[in-house]
Amino acid sequence: MLVSAREMTAAARAGHYAIGAFNLNNLEWTKSVLKAAQEMQAPVIVQCSEGAGKYMAGYKTVADMVNDVIASQGITVPVALHLDHGSYEGCLKCIDAGFSSIMFDGSHFPIDENIEKTKELVAKAHEHGMSIEAEVGGIGGEEDGVVSQGECADPDECKLIADLGVDFLACGIGNIHGKYPANWAGLRFDVLEAIKAKVGDMPLVLHGGSGIPTEMIQKAISLGVSKVNVNTECQIAFAEATRKYIEAGKDLEGKGFDPRKLLAPGAAAIVDCVKEKIEIFGSAGKA
Repeated sequence: MLVSAREMTAAARAGHYAIGAFNLNNLEWTKSVLKAAQEMQAPVIVQCSEGAGKYMAGYKTVADMVNDVIASQGITVPVALHLDHGSYEGCLKCIDAGFSSIMFDGSHFPIDENIEKTKELVAKAHEHGMSIEAEVGGIGGEEDGVVSQGECADPDECKLIADLGVDFLACGIGNIHGKYPANWAGLRFDVLEAIKAKVGDMPLVLHGGSGIPTEMIQKAISLGVSKVNVNTECQIAFAEATRKYIEAGKDLEGKGFDPRKLLAPGAAAIVDCVKEKIEIFGSAGKA
């Protein structure tokens, strides 16, 4: 059964670790992420963007798929199904579809509009027993058409959004989506500390967790980050394993072209990637 992410992120905040939030792209991703979480006995957040939701034939399909895998694979660790970088309309659709958590990304709106829409969605989410994430400041790169240069969040604006009753807050601190460039300046821990001073025990979220050095992630966790998003590294691991399989000619041997065989190395690579991240985040054994 899906659960709200409220309790797991609050426990992570108190315990100085972070929950891994892994984006889904298809059934292989879903099975692999949940398998890794179960083997590591780690609570986990599985999430999809609006684009991935459309790719997987709609939010109801995603919710049914996750619930069915939990039941059929005997998953006992806490699992939250979360909308990543959702629009106002997307959040409403996920509430109806049976998600257990949503993110409203109003960071590209003026702060007054971000506050207004976030406040409305907090009420709707909590009415349905769901957790809700909001965002202040830009996460660099592009996510489903929302482009940002990675503006750092204003701590005062973070306080305004946090006070609306959100369960966890994403704040831009120099992090970006996708691959990090060679000249990346790193995370702005001074900004993170200033935000923490304003929002107190509010669990914070680090987007763009793929490619950030381990020591930076763990320092961010020590400063209040309780949820770390990972997508790109799993995609790269899947692509690399699939490429090796094909370049080795395995797809030409016997029935190696069977999708169940063709996709198996990539799925196994996702399991390994998720396990590695869970260790880094410190959530292993916390289920």
